[in-house]
Amino acid sequence: MGLPRIGIAACGGTIAATASGDGTATPRLGAADLLDAAPWLRDIADPQARTVMTKASPDITVDDAVRLHAELVAFVRDERLDGVVVTSGTDTLEEVAFTLDLLWDSDVPVVVTGAIRNASKPGTDGPANLTAAVATAASPAARGLGALLVMNDHIHAARYARKGNSGNVAAFVSPTIGPVGYLAEGVPVIPMRVSRTPRVEPPAVPVTARVALLTTFMGDDGALLPAVVADGFTGLVVAGFGGGHLPAAVAEHPAFEELLATVPVVLASRANSGEPLRATYSGFAGSETELARRGVISAGSLDAPKARVLLTLLTAAGRPPDGVRAAFRRFSALP
Repeated sequence: MGLPRIGIAACGGTIAATASGDGTATPRLGAADLLDAAPWLRDIADPQARTVMTKASPDITVDDAVRLHAELVAFVRDERLDGVVVTSGTDTLEEVAFTLDLLWDSDVPVVVTGAIRNASKPGTDGPANLTAAVATAASPAARGLGALLVMNDHIHAARYARKGNSGNVAAFVSPTIGPVGYLAEGVPVIPMRVSRTPRVEPPAVPVTARVALLTTFMGDDGALLPAVVADGFTGLVVAGFGGGHLPAAVAEHPAFEELLATVPVVLASRANSGEPLRATYSGFAGSETELARRGVISAGSLDAPKARVLLTLLTAAGRPPDGVRAAFRRFSALP
């Protein structure tokens, strides 16, 4: 029996970046270059390299991630892959991973990784992260888990992973549950198996749905809300205070009322973990009970960026309001 066939789909980012004359880095490397920088990968897998795009991660869109999903489906089918690794930039890595997690309809492992230090830096972490990701994608223990994010020898479920530090190689965390696994001497160990993320049908491309994301703050007067109305967004995600609360000036703003009447409005918490509350506070306009009464949808366990990804996919597919609410309900552990 031969080595597992593992695809490497390169999408740019710091892992693909090399330094210019002024010392700054730009994504330039393709999948074959990444494989050449880690020749030992051929000892653990039969790698198949494919460059999908070479983008800086701030430029990656939901449309890019949906197209990437289609590329991966074809890659797995055409090359008869046992697993596939996506390399991309860490600025949007959690959103790319979650998009794939929502769309992935296969037991074949899909593992997303990147780097904090570019390929020209001393101690670049790209080859080590790629090695860990390939080992994870090749492991039978990773089958059926949906999309995983592997960085710094930690294995995260895409649904919970977040970038928690801007420049440390241990940048990624899963605040709610912690990593689901780790690598020990290069071997993936996955002792925690979380429930599979509810799947969403891939929308048609190009993805034209536009979902706004606003974060509330002390003294927020809702002045940004009219722009969301005027610019024709198809949905709104609001990152509210801890338990899912908004200032009265936001909750009672005429533009907020108009948005509730015309598009799905989803409420996440700006706290680092935990869900918006459901039935703890009342008696003020921005309480979770009053917002729910008016039709605001809870993001459940999803943070605001992931809630925006899900809402974008749902509105792009033309999901009706009841369908949007039902989809988010599956991400909540609260009754």
